[in-house]
Amino acid sequence: MKTQREILVLLFLTMVFGLLSCNKQLDLQSDGRLTLDEVFSDYNRTRGYLNSCYGYTPAPYIDRSSYSDEAQDADDITPGSNYIVWYRGSVTASNYGSYSADGSPWGQLYEGIRKCNVFIESIKTATVYASEEEKASWVAQAHTLRALYYLQLIKRYGGVPIFDMPLAVDHDFSQDKRASFSEVVSFILADCDRALEVPANRTGFSWDVYDNQFGIMTRAVAYAIKSQAVTYAASPLWSDGTYTWADAVTISGEALSECLANGYELFDVQPAEGEAQNAYALYFFTSSNDQRTVDKETIYQGGDQMEIWRNAGLPSNAGMDRTGPCPTQELIDSYEMANGEPPILGYTDDDRTIPTINNSSGYDELNPYVGRDPRFYASIYYNGAVRHLDQPTGQKVETFVGGREGISANSRRNTRTGYYLRKYNNHRSGLNNNADGAVRLFRLAELYLNFAEAAYQAFGPDASVAIGNRSLTAREAINAVRRRAGMPDLPAGLSDEDFEKRYRNERRVEFAFEEHRFFDVRRWKILDQTDRFVTGMRITGTGDNPGYNRFKLANRSCWSDKFLIYPIDQHEVNKMVELSGENWQNPGWLD
Repeated sequence: MKTQREILVLLFLTMVFGLLSCNKQLDLQSDGRLTLDEVFSDYNRTRGYLNSCYGYTPAPYIDRSSYSDEAQDADDITPGSNYIVWYRGSVTASNYGSYSADGSPWGQLYEGIRKCNVFIESIKTATVYASEEEKASWVAQAHTLRALYYLQLIKRYGGVPIFDMPLAVDHDFSQDKRASFSEVVSFILADCDRALEVPANRTGFSWDVYDNQFGIMTRAVAYAIKSQAVTYAASPLWSDGTYTWADAVTISGEALSECLANGYELFDVQPAEGEAQNAYALYFFTSSNDQRTVDKETIYQGGDQMEIWRNAGLPSNAGMDRTGPCPTQELIDSYEMANGEPPILGYTDDDRTIPTINNSSGYDELNPYVGRDPRFYASIYYNGAVRHLDQPTGQKVETFVGGREGISANSRRNTRTGYYLRKYNNHRSGLNNNADGAVRLFRLAELYLNFAEAAYQAFGPDASVAIGNRSLTAREAINAVRRRAGMPDLPAGLSDEDFEKRYRNERRVEFAFEEHRFFDVRRWKILDQTDRFVTGMRITGTGDNPGYNRFKLANRSCWSDKFLIYPIDQHEVNKMVELSGENWQNPGWLD
């Protein structure tokens, strides 16, 4: 029998976790008078409740790149900034939410799960007048949303408690257990499969997005969730034998095949002269809110439109506020030459300032930005880059010491590394015209590369795997992505080790500044190799003979094993210890 104090603690805990729902007075409309029975007896109210299940996924944003080896943030000099605390490794379970890339979304995601649980359970007995087919489509959306929320949880926290029903006011949290990562993945896959059982037509669970449906759950989203979930489950950080790479081949292969069969394509629209450098560049500031008429690659956007020109901008931009994430030299070195050869094979010093040049690549240390992967020009402002594409002989970016956009160690408005972010930035954006883009949470290129990773791990780079009515090798899947970017195919005959290096590099380049790198180095368990420090390029002199000097930035202390996953909010952990005697905190985060 619980004491009154224990009951009060439970009630407070449920509010924080966002998991209450069986009390029919808990989910009211703004007038405060409607019960759930009344909500689910009315068509518009029922649709409104389903709409309220949306919006709990943390929006992807470019700032996460500054928490990885993709970028060094220019606010690393601002007293008390997130980046100072992060780079010093001073984050704790108690303050993590204040200094991490997206706060601590545990409660937010569980609130979304609670909403989905209420909807799924309430619609079973709802008296709302709607066809069974339409009701089934609503339930499919709720299952897909719930799967999405659980995926976002386990990417960050590892295994979490699974709640598949609304919880009563007197729910006994002391009996709750954390499921393993693979157990949650099984739940996610089952949720998506349940959604995909609904017929694929306009009133069912559709592939298509219709008027006023931007951001709706679709069949493609369910497949993308499955693909990412199983890719993570088979990866070194989380693999426990439940999901093998062969399982991942099957699931990601089906996801890719189904999306290709239903109109998804890699974006290959060629830009008008002066609009963008190439199709890859154009994609990232083309709206995905077009019912897949032009953008047939985006599966789910998730991110909001950004103001790169203002919040990750050049100091020469009128109205810019901060430079934000400054691309690192390591990222620059990862962009191959246009001939498909890696320019840099490694480094001869521990500080990564003396590169080993690939002599067959054509890379020139005195002209390091010539002849690179087209994605480099779409993603990076470098010294000498054309600022306005419709003025090719006009203003050039000057990152050299003393230049208009020159490197600086003490200004948040200047690059820290010698580079600025260009991806997502329409060169015409500014104070009176924001035409910048948004980060996509899921896109078709990820399905190609998820399949490639699983296929080479399970069967090797050149083993043909049947997917749908076609067959594909890991190398061919990567090459599909490379060809869209205007890059030559990966060569056949690479060793397993060399192929893995090329695959991981491809993923790094293709998904730069899309949040993948942060999670990839963790699931591959290479954080201690990538995030100890980063380097930049200091350019001195102008004219025909500038000096290019690589340099190392200050060491970071955010690479130890505890940084592989988020801590659970310490105050939530403390409550569970009080209620159950069990400490749910993740390894290394005990305050």
